[in-house]
Amino acid sequence: MESTSVRIAIDAMGGDHAPDEIVAGALRARDELDIEILLVGDPDRIRQALGSQENTPRLEIIAAEEVIEMGEEPISALRRKPNASINVTMNLVKRKQADAVVSAGHSGAAMASALLRLGRLRGIDRPAIGAVFPTVIAGQSVLILDVGANVDCRPKYLEQFATMGSIYSHSVLGVERPKVGLLNIGEEACKGNDLALNTYPLLAQNSQIHFVGNAEGRDVLSGQFDVIVCDGFSGNVLLKFAEAVGESVLQIFREELPRGTHGKVGTAFLRPNLKRIKQRIDHAEHGGGLLLGVNGVCIISHGSSQAPSIFNAIRLAKEGVDKRVSDQIRACYQQNVTAVAAGE
Repeated sequence: MESTSVRIAIDAMGGDHAPDEIVAGALRARDELDIEILLVGDPDRIRQALGSQENTPRLEIIAAEEVIEMGEEPISALRRKPNASINVTMNLVKRKQADAVVSAGHSGAAMASALLRLGRLRGIDRPAIGAVFPTVIAGQSVLILDVGANVDCRPKYLEQFATMGSIYSHSVLGVERPKVGLLNIGEEACKGNDLALNTYPLLAQNSQIHFVGNAEGRDVLSGQFDVIVCDGFSGNVLLKFAEAVGESVLQIFREELPRGTHGKVGTAFLRPNLKRIKQRIDHAEHGGGLLLGVNGVCIISHGSSQAPSIFNAIRLAKEGVDKRVSDQIRACYQQNVTAVAAGE
């Protein structure tokens, strides 16, 4: 697919800073990534956020009358509000009017709407949210999934997460042979709870992945693993903790470096280095997580996302479209289905 043909549908009403920050990030993405954007939501509020940019090329406003609020129960709210912005956004992808969805709104509603409207890929029991973390090795990232879609998991779900994560790591992150780890409390195969103990042999026997063993908490950012799988409860705790650590480190730099004349002079010299540090540890630089396992590209961003994070979420969506991640996962599981049918 040519980059100029990629159309990203954006839930402009989702998130704490909607629609202003959502629109600002979308406009930057349109210009820098050379894509078309569809802003879904209240037309009057979107036009106000756009200002003089309203009638510029490669931009379209799609009206949506309702919004799923953060405190609402996802399934009932989606049914009660069929014209909610997240539903309208998903329908654009379902009808092939857009190539991908980006939402910083109610994450549960976004996942439920994706399942109801886009559907699961054949062979996938549970979709998972994959989040990209920086590691101590410059230029190397680790993909962790699930980080919130499935609080309770079965071993076969984690095995599927490992396969989907390996495909994503190879196709989008450019890792030749992704090293897969299972999040656990020890390196030994005999360690862990029932989920970990029963998942380990499934990963070890899966010929489609390169499983290298258990990953302890201290190993997550070490660069020893390219993909780490876990249940959504553990993954979400890990995600939030890592984000907090990154924010804390940045705050410490802001507070300590400018102290005194020497500090201010030193900060001036270190500014390029500090910028690179921010790019490596600030979660806004990664934009959000890709919902793997649904029939389409869907990025679920942070509810607190501002323009830079939205830009990166849209960049992530474009990469998912360009690399045809959903098609590759579908093809992988279609091969499995064919092999089972043939008795292999």
